[in-house]
Amino acid sequence: MVQLRTIGPLLIASAVLIFPRLGMAEEAATGHYIPGAMSDFIDMLPDRDSSTFLYANGFTYYDGSASPSKTLDFGGLLTSDAKATIYADTSLFLYQAPWKFLGGQYAVELLVPYVWLDVEGDVARNGKFKTQTVHLNDAANAFGDIEMFPFMYGWKYGDFKWQTQFGIYVPSGGFDKGDLANVGRNYWTFEPALAFSYLSSKIGTEFTTFVGFDFNTKNDATDYQTGDQFHVDGTVAQHLPLFGGFAGAGVNGYFYQQITGDSGSGAKLGSFEAMTTGVGPVASYAHRIGNFDVAGEAKWLPEFDVTNRLNGNTVWVKFGVTWGPNPSRALEGM
Repeated sequence: MVQLRTIGPLLIASAVLIFPRLGMAEEAATGHYIPGAMSDFIDMLPDRDSSTFLYANGFTYYDGSASPSKTLDFGGLLTSDAKATIYADTSLFLYQAPWKFLGGQYAVELLVPYVWLDVEGDVARNGKFKTQTVHLNDAANAFGDIEMFPFMYGWKYGDFKWQTQFGIYVPSGGFDKGDLANVGRNYWTFEPALAFSYLSSKIGTEFTTFVGFDFNTKNDATDYQTGDQFHVDGTVAQHLPLFGGFAGAGVNGYFYQQITGDSGSGAKLGSFEAMTTGVGPVASYAHRIGNFDVAGEAKWLPEFDVTNRLNGNTVWVKFGVTWGPNPSRALEGM
C-alpha cells in the first residue's frame, strides 16, 4: 500500500515574494504574493514527529505584458504598452520543532530570493509645454524582499493534513522611485493563511487548497497604499509509485482578488482593484534516501481573466530535501 504524505514545503512561498513591482493596481499590478505559489501537498509541513530541517531551492520565470491602451504604474511612472520578464532563484530554510501542543507541531521558515528583471514600456513625461512619451527599458538584479514565517502550526489525521501560518514580507530589496525595474516593494505585508490537504495512502489521489489574505503598509517613497488581497490556490493530482519513490501529475489553479482599493497621493490611476485567475499542469517526484526525503516539482501557470494586471505565464522548477533524526512517514510502504 502506498503511503503518500507531505515531505515538506519545497520553496514555494518562494514565488510568494520574488516578483518585483509590475503594473497598475496594487502599485505594480501585483502584491507580494504571487498567485499559485502555494497550492499542493509539497507546500504542507513535513510529516515527521522529530526535529526536522528542510532546505529548498526554486527557480521561477515570469513573462507578461499589457495592451498598448492600458496605462500602468511602475515606481511612480505612468507607462503604456508595458512588458516584463523576471527570473528568480529562492532559497528556503525551515525548522520544525519535535514537541506537540494541542496535537499539532510548530515550525518557522525563512525565504531569501535573488531576482533578475527587465521591464520596458512607453513612459509619459511632463515637458515644459506638453507631455511627451518616451520608450524606456530598465533592468535590475539583486536580493529581493525576504519573507519570514515566525508562526507555522500543522496537524494531521490519517490522510488529512491542515495547518495555519503567518507570513511577514520585509522590504529588504532595493527600491528607487522613478525606476521601471525594482527588486523590492518598499512596504511590509502581513499574511495570515490556512491550508488543507487530503492525499490518499491507498490510491494516491490528492486534493489540496491554500487560502490567504495580504494586508499591506504604505510605500512612503511614492505615498502609495496598496489595497489588501485575497487568494485561494488549489491542486487536484494523482500520485503513483515510480522507481522506489512516487510521481505525481495534476492541475494547479488559483483565484486572486484585491478586496480594497489603492489609495494615497501616489495612486494616480485611482482606486483600482486587481483580479486574476490561472490554471495549469503540475508534475512532481519524491523519493526517500536514508533519513532524507527528496522532492522536485515543475509547473506552468498561464493567466487568464485578468483585470488591472500584466497578463502572462509563470513557470516554477523546485527542489527540496528534508532531514532529521527519525525517518519520515512520507514514503512509507514504497
